[in-house]
Amino acid sequence: MLHTESVNASVFYNGELMIDYGAGTVSVEGREIHLMPLEYSLLCLLAQNVGKVLTYQFILDKVWVNALESDMSSLRVYMASLRKKIEKDTAHPQYIQTHIGIGYRMIKVEDKATSGQG
Repeated sequence: MLHTESVNASVFYNGELMIDYGAGTVSVEGREIHLMPLEYSLLCLLAQNVGKVLTYQFILDKVWVNALESDMSSLRVYMASLRKKIEKDTAHPQYIQTHIGIGYRMIKVEDKATSGQG
């Protein structure tokens, strides 16, 4: 078997959010977060397009195998579940922003570790 460790060694950081693509793990503030496979796929898709608004249909096409219009409610449920796991305050999301009637966007978080509260 081929060993492809170097191919899968990339890590994504956005503020306190970290995705280790090689290990398939996600952590926030150093705590590992358990995600369901669909939640992980959603998060990775948003992370790979950080700063861009992804339409509902684009997300459904990329993440769901057979996307139907009725899958929109499933997308909302999974996105709400994902937010509960990675956001400190789901009413004021730090990572995933909803663009009503359009889709979702991962916000590029500024590193504020060295400024502000001391």
